Amino acid sequence: MKTLQAHLVNYACYHRDLRNIHTHFVGIPLIVLAVAVLLACLPLGSGLLALHPVLLGAILFYLRLDLALGALMAVVMLLAGWAGMAIATLPLGGWIGLALFVAGWVMQFVGHAYEGRKPAFVDDLVGLLVGPLFVVAEWLFLLGFYRDLQACIIEGAGPVRAVQKVAAGG
Repeated sequence: MKTLQAHLVNYACYHRDLRNIHTHFVGIPLIVLAVAVLLACLPLGSGLLALHPVLLGAILFYLRLDLALGALMAVVMLLAGWAGMAIATLPLGGWIGLALFVAGWVMQFVGHAYEGRKPAFVDDLVGLLVGPLFVVAEWLFLLGFYRDLQACIIEGAGPVRAVQKVAAGG
């Protein structure tokens, strides 16, 4: 199995445009929540028993990569699962989940239009699991955490390209 650094460097290679990263800050959480809602619509029991094996599998994947980040990702996934169960109980819960799913993917594809590159999962389906981890890692980098991991990603994938501002007038 690849290391945390290897997964994040590979994923980051598809995400070097700052606008793409920003769309992922919105799109990926929407998709995670949507998947949690749609999974919660499946009858698997009640309470924690309704937590879908897919979410539990994702948590195990993250914990296997890194205990500290995995624990944070477990909290994120459990919160998504809880919110998904709450939304799924609404009268139009399944439709809300579907709408969140579509909105999240629209954001993803807008971001990749900026990037000029296909999404990472097209080449490696594990990218579907790495995406939420990437977003959490990017937030942690913005907060000043995991500088060594950030440096490793920049070394392996290159720097993030900032948005170029166009001068007004003529």
